[in-house]
Amino acid sequence: MNDIPFVDTHVHFYDLGHPELRYSWLDPQLDHPVIGNIDAVKSRQYRPEDFLAESRFNHVSKAIHVQAALGSPDPVVETQWLSEGFERTGIPHGIIAHSNLMADDLEAELDRHAEFAGFRGIRDFSEGDYLVDERYRRGVRTLGARGLVASIDCLPETFSKVADLAASAPETSICVDHCGFPRQRDDEYFAFWKREMTEIAARPNTFIKVSGLGMVDQRWTLDSLRPWVDASIDLFGTDRTVFGSNWPLDRLFSSYSDLIQAYRTLISGYAPHEQLALFSGNAERIYDV
Repeated sequence: MNDIPFVDTHVHFYDLGHPELRYSWLDPQLDHPVIGNIDAVKSRQYRPEDFLAESRFNHVSKAIHVQAALGSPDPVVETQWLSEGFERTGIPHGIIAHSNLMADDLEAELDRHAEFAGFRGIRDFSEGDYLVDERYRRGVRTLGARGLVASIDCLPETFSKVADLAASAPETSICVDHCGFPRQRDDEYFAFWKREMTEIAARPNTFIKVSGLGMVDQRWTLDSLRPWVDASIDLFGTDRTVFGSNWPLDRLFSSYSDLIQAYRTLISGYAPHEQLALFSGNAERIYDV
């Protein structure tokens, strides 16, 4: 099973010394809104070279970078910087960038992102109750018309809005990041999460990314991860589930090898072709990498 290549669908690279990029979540004076103190990962840089050094014993074949710069005047600069990293190191293979999906000039900015070969989609936290805002939904449909992925940050309390969003943009592949970011680990909450996630999974243009579970389950074990992994695959199937590390943020809770080996163990009961799909094939197909 360790021979199965892994496509890591959620990594973050950054350079606090870059003259045009801003990373508000790494501000020395701020705590993470969910985790709290993340000073241990607030280094000046986390580059593709650093990720390759940490992940090198885990048969990582490809990596997808998800927007890390927050507050930059021009989000296309991050796509350019990441593309330069790919030219230097061979990763990331795909880039989920940032653009304001409600902006009037969205299409022009997407054209600029698309000048870089690795561009594969957008994550936009946006503003207000954006999941039901028609401007945002129009932006998500625009992504689908261009064959791009919409990476969605949500909570179980908003899953019904994500399901409606998916229905309003049937041509767009919509990724539910971090298993929908469940914030509790008791049985009642799990049942609530699963019930609400069922509505999203019923939309055929959605898929789920198993990642970031350590942000709330900071001393995770195989047993504590298992319900979320099993339920995600049960709901979305082995053809609409992908895995990611959320590195380097989740380094606060384990080593890279510990996390990826845990994922390998948790899917070991599936047929070999299903394991290959879960660990690499689905990501390669969905992100076209």
